[in-house]
Amino acid sequence: MSLVKCCCLLGVTRQAYYQHFWETEAISFEQEILLNEVRAIRAIHPIIGGKKLYVLLQPFLLEHRIKMGRDALFDLLAAHYLLVRKKRRRIHTTQSFHWLRKYPNCIREIIPTKVNEIWVSDITYYRTKKGFVYISFITDAYSKKIVGYHAADTLDAVHTLSALQMAIKESDQPLTGLIHHSDRGVQYCSYDYVKLLQDNEIIISMTENGDPLENAVAERINGIMKQEYLEHHILNDKNQVMELLAKSVNTYNKLRPHMSCNMLTPEIVHQNNLSVQRNWKSYYNSKNVNL
Repeated sequence: MSLVKCCCLLGVTRQAYYQHFWETEAISFEQEILLNEVRAIRAIHPIIGGKKLYVLLQPFLLEHRIKMGRDALFDLLAAHYLLVRKKRRRIHTTQSFHWLRKYPNCIREIIPTKVNEIWVSDITYYRTKKGFVYISFITDAYSKKIVGYHAADTLDAVHTLSALQMAIKESDQPLTGLIHHSDRGVQYCSYDYVKLLQDNEIIISMTENGDPLENAVAERINGIMKQEYLEHHILNDKNQVMELLAKSVNTYNKLRPHMSCNMLTPEIVHQNNLSVQRNWKSYYNSKNVNL
């Protein structure tokens, strides 16, 4: 049967028939180049979420005049098995059963409004071929910038101290009155760690109930760094972890848009002390506490 007869039977013109296949081919081509760009971004940010991926794709979409909404992007990623799944934490790194002094939670009624107002700290773990490596992060609660980090083969306090020393050294602003918030682990209650905070007139704050939500920002940073940057590599030892950690922290701080920073990078917000709209839920409000 000829094309003319088929079109007559279907009630469409030959122009409409050809137009349909031209549009289908164009959409297929757009999707292919878009998927290539997604893979290029994922090479830098292996499991970055779909919302942030959509933000990073905006210049590419404009350049190639591709019209695609966020939901359509999610459907495309799902069709090509490019959506990501989060993993649950299994190992506990907090050793809070000790005789050292524990400090009260000082940030319950504080919403950070500028950089270097609250630093949050926590420890996470990473498996290498030679065993576990423990990583300490210190993050500015307002800008979400990682200001200090260190990796070690043990959970000794001296290694956590190295992350704090980095944060203090790299800071270009006075730290008097800054609040340092952490869990009640022995590393943060140790004499040397507390002394360094006090020597720099930094206020000490700690969680009180063992609830991870009392240190939610630090917990979130742990998850981002592990799941999006570290767990996609097989490393031999702590030295290789430190090398990868330096690159990953730089990528996170300078290239990854953050939802709590109005989709700006932590580095931009931190360096310019930009005002960002608070768009996350408050744990303390859910507990009927003024925050």
